[in-house]
Amino acid sequence: MADNSSTLKSYIDSATGAAQNALGNLTGNTGDQVKGEARKDKAEAEHDLSHATAKVPGGAISGSGAFSKDDPNRTEGSYNQTMGSAKETLGGLIGNESLKASGRQQNLEGQQQEAKGQLNDLGSGIANRAQGAIGGAVAGLTGDERGQAHYDEMRAEGKTQQRSAEHDIQKQAEAERRS
Repeated sequence: MADNSSTLKSYIDSATGAAQNALGNLTGNTGDQVKGEARKDKAEAEHDLSHATAKVPGGAISGSGAFSKDDPNRTEGSYNQTMGSAKETLGGLIGNESLKASGRQQNLEGQQQEAKGQLNDLGSGIANRAQGAIGGAVAGLTGDERGQAHYDEMRAEGKTQQRSAEHDIQKQAEAERRS
């Protein structure tokens, strides 16, 4: 399944729209101004779509419909953080320093485990995306439609995997800045 909402295409379309709008401003042609603005708006929407992912239990789905399963370390790390926080809170409430320390340790280990899974997904996503793009191009040149479909799917899944990891990493960085 080909994904026409690529980031690169959105940048090119945005630049083209800006140039068309500028030309319209210089010549006083409101038609070019309007068409240029519309092209820039469409490019912005395509860019947003190319970065869109929705987290679902155990994975992510992209705007194009591609599904990517999370690295098990992400799920297990998140679980360990939740359980560790619960133990730490309970230990604090009942005055059990051992339970509190154990929870804090489990939470920290869960954070490290989740980060490891995110890095694995980020690396795998980038690699699958590159392999899919190159394989799809070769398959397209040789006329191998089945191969091209396979590599297009691989690229889309890799993109979803990469975007999902980037989203989670960015969300954690923002949370750390706030605290």
